[in-house]
Amino acid sequence: MFVVGLTGGIGSGKSAATAIFEDLGIDVVDADLASREAVLPGSKALDEIQKKFGSEILLEDQTLNRAKLREIIFDNSEDKIWLEQLLHPEIRHIIQSKLKNSSSEYVILVSPLLFETDQHEFCNATILIDSSLNSQVSRTSKRDSVSEDSVKKIISAQMSRDDKLKIASIVINNDDSLEQLEINVKKVHENLLKEMT
Repeated sequence: MFVVGLTGGIGSGKSAATAIFEDLGIDVVDADLASREAVLPGSKALDEIQKKFGSEILLEDQTLNRAKLREIIFDNSEDKIWLEQLLHPEIRHIIQSKLKNSSSEYVILVSPLLFETDQHEFCNATILIDSSLNSQVSRTSKRDSVSEDSVKKIISAQMSRDDKLKIASIVINNDDSLEQLEINVKKVHENLLKEMT
């Protein structure tokens, strides 16, 4: 299976680009969805998280209170490392299983942390959806109704744009319209199909 990793900073347009690939008939495996699956009620990982942080980490429906967990680990590097060591192998297993079940010409693995985790190791090629800082801040603050300062803090906590640009094998600029993004994605799609023949 030819796996293409797709990533980008917050507000870069990963979801829009992913939707275009799906419209072209390409299967998409979403690492965020896999991370949610890893902590479903009844999962070993959720039980471990509850043991460590107490039952207040669960919502009324017994699902994980992700906002509360983020709050706990944000300023605590030991807890963050513990959580990553617990979840990353499970998420990796779920992703690999979904990639194996793909039936399109190639499969997209979309992950905001593609380069920060070992997920890029699954990939034959990697795509960075790249946007300027201004575009990222403006899109995210509108979409999530949060302040520009909050968005800038999130961006500064992520791997830098420059580092991502150095690692990615394909870069798609998304500072223009949705129509232009579609044109750019279709070009990349055609090139990938040629590369595989």
